Amino acid sequence: MRGEFVSFAAIKREVPMKAVLEHYRIHGLRGGQGRYRGRCPVHRGEGEDAFHVELVRNVFHCFRCGAGGTVLDLVARLEGCTLLQAACQLRDWFPGGAGSSGVRGQRVTKGKTVGNRPLGFVLAGVDSAHPYLAERHLAAGTAARFGVGFYRGGGLMRGRVVIPIHDEQGRLLAYAGRSVDGSRPRYRFPAGFAKSRVLFNFHRATAVPGDTAVVVEGFFDCMRVTQAGFASVVSLMGTELYEHPARLLRERFARVVVLLDGDEAGRKARGRVAGGLRDKCAVRVIELPEGAQPDQLPDGQLRGLLADTTGCGRSSAARRNVANVA
Repeated sequence: MRGEFVSFAAIKREVPMKAVLEHYRIHGLRGGQGRYRGRCPVHRGEGEDAFHVELVRNVFHCFRCGAGGTVLDLVARLEGCTLLQAACQLRDWFPGGAGSSGVRGQRVTKGKTVGNRPLGFVLAGVDSAHPYLAERHLAAGTAARFGVGFYRGGGLMRGRVVIPIHDEQGRLLAYAGRSVDGSRPRYRFPAGFAKSRVLFNFHRATAVPGDTAVVVEGFFDCMRVTQAGFASVVSLMGTELYEHPARLLRERFARVVVLLDGDEAGRKARGRVAGGLRDKCAVRVIELPEGAQPDQLPDGQLRGLLADTTGCGRSSAARRNVANVA
């Protein structure tokens, strides 16, 4: 089968360093006039001004650890992967910002450009009783149900909590790896994995009766809301609702409850997500307090917020926090 090429030159030219920093939520950088400086996200060491970014040249350099280069180099260092894998990641994260037909590019298989193929293996020895999961208030039974646990084996997910990701048919596509020690990136995905094609937990959410789904941002939000007693919960794995996941929701559910984080990104995303669904669904947005996240709320509080999601009415406890945008 004839493959496509990933143009390193196009990615370096068209993907802004600022967008990559925002993708990793690297905050606290200071400066202006096309230059940033701050603490290095690569080695996370001391030196508040060691990490320098030049937006015009689209490059970075750390004067403490010596890391430096282009957006490709930054992603490769943060992901612990090759430049080719970094290029695939950037192409998937910013599909409109990097060409894929450069003559001097690197060849990748055609399959990586059209979607996610089922994974050909299952990670063995995943520890669902790891203390990190208890710290996130995830019961051992919930972790086991989702197949989540600490992985001590080798490879990309070594030393991380792994989260199996399935497609709408329930086929295993990939694992996401969550850092447990503060190392970057917080979440690691296989190179070329297209999050835009997946709605996490959709196959479980559709297996139970009912016409209402709860939409959250992250994996742990999804698992905690499920643990609180709501089986039809899906995660965007971020704040964007792409066309394929939106179509899955519109075709399966008549009602959708949007429960995103209470930070700035979550507040901005509420309207976008609701707008992508309300042509076919009745949509309700639950507004969390500033800085709050669903996975940080007690199960009882989650049950209070979502107590009346299956009907048109709203409980008095939730009414103050809910905006009906249907």
